[in-house]
Amino acid sequence: MKNRLPAPVRRLTDSFASFTSGQKAVTIFAVLALAIGGYFFATWASKPSYAMLFNNLSGEDASSIVENLTEEGVAYELADGGATIMVPKDQVYDLRIRMSGEGLPANSDSGYALLDKQGITTSEFMQHVGYQRALEGELNKTIGAIDGVQAATVHLAIPQKDVFSDDAEKPTASVLIAAQGNTPLSSQQVQSVVHLVASSVDGLDPTAVTVADSSGKVLSAGDGTAVGAGSGDGDQKTAAFQTQMNNKIQAMLDKVLGPGNSTVTTTADLDFDAVETKSTKYNYDPTVPALSESNSRETYSNGGNTAAGVLGPDNIQVPDGAAGTDGGDYESTQNTKNNAVNKTEEVRRAAGGALKKLNMGVVINSAGAGGMDPAEVEKLVASAAGIDTTRGDTLAVSAVPFDTSAAEAASTSLTQATNAEKQATYLSLAKTGAVVLILLILVFVAWRAGRKARRQRLTEEELARLAAEEEAERARRSSMSTQVEIERANDQHAEDRAMRQKEIERMVDDQPDEVAQMLRGWMSERR
Repeated sequence: MKNRLPAPVRRLTDSFASFTSGQKAVTIFAVLALAIGGYFFATWASKPSYAMLFNNLSGEDASSIVENLTEEGVAYELADGGATIMVPKDQVYDLRIRMSGEGLPANSDSGYALLDKQGITTSEFMQHVGYQRALEGELNKTIGAIDGVQAATVHLAIPQKDVFSDDAEKPTASVLIAAQGNTPLSSQQVQSVVHLVASSVDGLDPTAVTVADSSGKVLSAGDGTAVGAGSGDGDQKTAAFQTQMNNKIQAMLDKVLGPGNSTVTTTADLDFDAVETKSTKYNYDPTVPALSESNSRETYSNGGNTAAGVLGPDNIQVPDGAAGTDGGDYESTQNTKNNAVNKTEEVRRAAGGALKKLNMGVVINSAGAGGMDPAEVEKLVASAAGIDTTRGDTLAVSAVPFDTSAAEAASTSLTQATNAEKQATYLSLAKTGAVVLILLILVFVAWRAGRKARRQRLTEEELARLAAEEEAERARRSSMSTQVEIERANDQHAEDRAMRQKEIERMVDDQPDEVAQMLRGWMSERR
């Protein structure tokens, strides 16, 4: 049976059989290590990248989808306690379209699917509760689809409408969000959640939406003070403004003074109050005709009978002996015009974030600034930063020698760490190379030992036959080498003859008379 095996396999089995117990153990261990390593590598390389197919699934929907995937032979993974199904990334969209065509997910216990279970005998109160639950479920799914949100729970408080009440209560909402990993939601994401919920419920104001995360931190209080943003939104914007100002001034100073020869610190006071201004202007143009005009004139005549005197006691006129010359006539004229007046109403809303005050400090390295005048630096910084003294802005520039010991120590530590990392890498490679070399040496030693042991187990006849075969092989190689040398010598002679023939042909072409005379001499000598 053994003789039927191929020659390479037979040689391997003979070599392994000639190994000692230790050599066999080492060989088996090396083969198993290679096989296990190859298996894990092949498994890792062939494992597909998974992406989410559906999330927030009910148990019934998850069971139906998993059964469908199993029948089609599609690999899947379950997450979030079975509420999320992961499939290979390159099959997500095809599977979603296929599942939708089959009506999956269909038996969901949340969302608008709850409205399909209501019958004609459902009371008005149950209809209101069912609609509220369906709306909450849809908002849970919608918010859960935002990048960075792992799960969301929405609770709505929607009061029933009363046609006989003038003071209707406003709806409110609360949202609990579980973020993915340890990354908190940004203020823009919280703002999007607040306005998404407020826009989905009729009559819900964004200030009536409270957002909190799974750790209990309030992201939006819902009292109108910080709508759609966390409590530190203003601080974040202020820090961003200060960082931007520092980077801009620092980049300018690095070009003027050189890197590391200056440092900038900015403290800004920003006004985040929203201001709305309304103004009304009336403009009159005299060249425009009046819309309406009315004139009135009144005259009075007394006929010349006018008494003159001074009123005495008991309102009795006492004549003063002089008669009045005025007859008591008067005339009154009144003109009324209604002119066209242009009316202009203007409403201006100023967004928050206006700069109220800016304080900036600049320190220059006197040892490395090259004798730069601090006054010149102050002018440059004031112009670049837009310092306004009437607004209360301040700017201070000082030149002092910098302490570079910490930077030098950090540079030295970084260099040492880099060298240590390189040494560790080299040591790891050396260890790996040493292990591989030891394995190769063990395999070679085992092979030599097996070959020697196999030779020792041979009989005298087999040894003699093996010696004769080796002698014949050496003789054959010697004869082959001799033949090769002879062929090389023949080839060399042939090349020499060809070269001499070419030289003679060239002489005949170049000196035909001399060659003919030489040939005649040779012929006469032979005669």
